[in-house]
Amino acid sequence: MDAYEVIRVRAELELFVADVFASVPRKDQRGWGACYLRGLMLDGRRKSIQPMAERLPDGNMQALQQFVSQSPWDWTPVRRRIAERVCSVIRPEVWVIDDVSFPKCGKASVGVARQYCGAVGKRANCQVAVSVHAATDTASCPLQWALFLPGEWDQDPARRRAAGVPDEVGHVPKPRLALDLLDQLSGSVDRVPVIVADAGYGRSVGFRQALEERGLSYVVAVEAKEAVQPEAAEPYRPPYGGLGPPTRPCYRASHQTLPDAVEATALFEEVTWRQGSKGLMTSRFAVLRVRPAGKLARAAAQEQAGGRGRWDGVLPLRTLLVEQSEDEAAPSGYWMTNLPATTPIADLVRFAKMRWRIEHDYRELKHGLGLDHFEGRTWRGWHHHVTLVTAAQAFLTLRRLNPKAPTPA
Repeated sequence: MDAYEVIRVRAELELFVADVFASVPRKDQRGWGACYLRGLMLDGRRKSIQPMAERLPDGNMQALQQFVSQSPWDWTPVRRRIAERVCSVIRPEVWVIDDVSFPKCGKASVGVARQYCGAVGKRANCQVAVSVHAATDTASCPLQWALFLPGEWDQDPARRRAAGVPDEVGHVPKPRLALDLLDQLSGSVDRVPVIVADAGYGRSVGFRQALEERGLSYVVAVEAKEAVQPEAAEPYRPPYGGLGPPTRPCYRASHQTLPDAVEATALFEEVTWRQGSKGLMTSRFAVLRVRPAGKLARAAAQEQAGGRGRWDGVLPLRTLLVEQSEDEAAPSGYWMTNLPATTPIADLVRFAKMRWRIEHDYRELKHGLGLDHFEGRTWRGWHHHVTLVTAAQAFLTLRRLNPKAPTPA
């Protein structure tokens, strides 16, 4: 936004801030929150505190620095209220789980380590955050964030103290962080939609099982090396010979990888899922039923049955969505889902492909709102900044959907 546009929406923004920052106890803190949001939305190459303060007529670098990095206001209820507001208007069809990286220099910034950095496409010094976004084909917005803390931070008390990392916070794998975020969000909204994630999460059998234990539906990408049995496969139990424990039932045929299963049974059909910038988005898809059969999948089935002795050897059925373009010799994508087998293929494709909205979110969050411009190094400062950027995008998203409506609930 230019300066005129920011002035024009200032009254609406003040009402929005009064609503979503109602949990922040002091009026002056809420005022600096509104000021920070205006700085994030105002045009400018850099959205760190100093250049924003210089661009704002009422900007005060010291006050903004104190509000973001030192002030003890709790970001949890702010994010909860943002999620309530956004979900009530967007009515999301899916929640998309993803992670985003922030290249950094040095090693003092909280959570920084040498790890895979999507922003540069290789291992680099960076921070990584897991996020959950509400999405439809026409709108999306982040709802919740978690900063990934690499294992090396657990072994460096001095660096943890300098960055203000709470004692109870330690290294947690990204799928576990995503599940924690879903647990936090489920208490803030009336309905949890379908969960969508890329193969970084979908390849984890434990992650998929945890979603099912929570009663959540999902459409998640999986890798081609996923081991499966065909739908018709049945376990065989050899006759008991009377000596020792009975032999466990097992499948006679060895398991297949996904390309083998698709080649044997898939029937492809053309599906169009949305209008793109260059025309209709269309490809060929097939749906088939398979039984995930790897070592972890078998262990999960045993656990769900109540233990090894109670398991009948039958692996549960899941639906597999496969994409293979007409001009390609092999499939280009696989998605596993626990949605009913009667779910129309067009819906499965739309859910699987809705991850494109998250790339739109990250572009706006980074290039327009300065998500990765924060120069502070502390745990508190990072979470405050990310919450404020989320609030800014939520405000803009709500205005785009209904620019003439008053913003407070």
